[in-house]
Amino acid sequence: MRICVPTEVKNNEYRVALTPSGVHDLVLAGHEVYVQKGAGAASSMTDGEYSDAGATLLDDAAEVWARAELLLKVKEPIASEYDYFREDLVLFTYLHLAADRALTERLVADRVTAIAYETVQLPGGGLPLLAPMSEVAGRLAPTMGATTLMRSYGGLGLLMSGVPGTRPARVTIIGGGVAGANAAVIAVGMGADVTIFDTNVQRLRYLDDHFQGRIKTAASNPLDLDRAVTASDLVIGSVLIPGARAPKLVTNDMVSRMRPGSVLVDIAVDQGGCFEDTHPTTHDDPTFLVHGSVFYCVANMPGAVPNTATSALTNATLPYIRQIARLGWTQALRNDPALAAGLNTTAGTVVNPGVASAHELELASLEGALA
Repeated sequence: MRICVPTEVKNNEYRVALTPSGVHDLVLAGHEVYVQKGAGAASSMTDGEYSDAGATLLDDAAEVWARAELLLKVKEPIASEYDYFREDLVLFTYLHLAADRALTERLVADRVTAIAYETVQLPGGGLPLLAPMSEVAGRLAPTMGATTLMRSYGGLGLLMSGVPGTRPARVTIIGGGVAGANAAVIAVGMGADVTIFDTNVQRLRYLDDHFQGRIKTAASNPLDLDRAVTASDLVIGSVLIPGARAPKLVTNDMVSRMRPGSVLVDIAVDQGGCFEDTHPTTHDDPTFLVHGSVFYCVANMPGAVPNTATSALTNATLPYIRQIARLGWTQALRNDPALAAGLNTTAGTVVNPGVASAHELELASLEGALA
């Protein structure tokens, strides 16, 4: 199979979809791998490393897309890439279509087979291709929050740990999944006073045991969440419903009652965000103010640490890439229900329920798509 990797073009997106080691694995299996020149440079992975691993380097993005039977990306295509779409293309990347109607409509119109990393789902509910980036984003969130809490960044001028005789920052994490748990690891390590909210009491029991009393846990309900958010110095939103838009749990009214200079970091921004006032920002211009509180809503947070993120992503995606390349996408999805759950669009139809519901589009059956 011809597998192609273009350079990412989203603002300050420094990751690349495949490491040189991943290229070597696929070339050994008999596949042709094409990589756009410079695609890995910002991840500290050189063209020479890709060439030595067996990749063919191409100068032009259009040629990379045109040669692809399977195109691997990190972030969803942006408008400048839409003209590369075609019916016989299989696209494997993070898509977050529930928050992007324009991309959804274009994938459908061009009849692209689009498989989303974030909706590949194991029988127990695990999200194996979202997990590594959730780990990275989760661990970054308290770091970015701590930085933004500095007065020079618009925050209230609070040190996360405090010092003897002063209080630490009060941190509320909404969602106790992979991202939330990793955020708690770093926030606790920085000396903050941390509370995690989740609707799953079993998950809260696990987190309470895992952290051995170093965090507080709370069953999520509107009243208690309101009280916690308005009293917080840093709020981290990490709620995820696979394939669907994130619920809006922190309202504008709640933010209006927070202390000016408080910080809100929305990890769920790719799925629309779990704060009412969230809108995507970039690493170039990461924050904005709402009622005097500072929102950090960068839509590709792991792009700030691309060497780590690219390696973690390839570790997770490569087993699925092997299946698609060896069997073709249809048979690979038939054989693996987890990978089949990743299919979002094909042959001019939407087959993911969350995406169809978000945009009020007709839902085609997955079984029919794989028949």
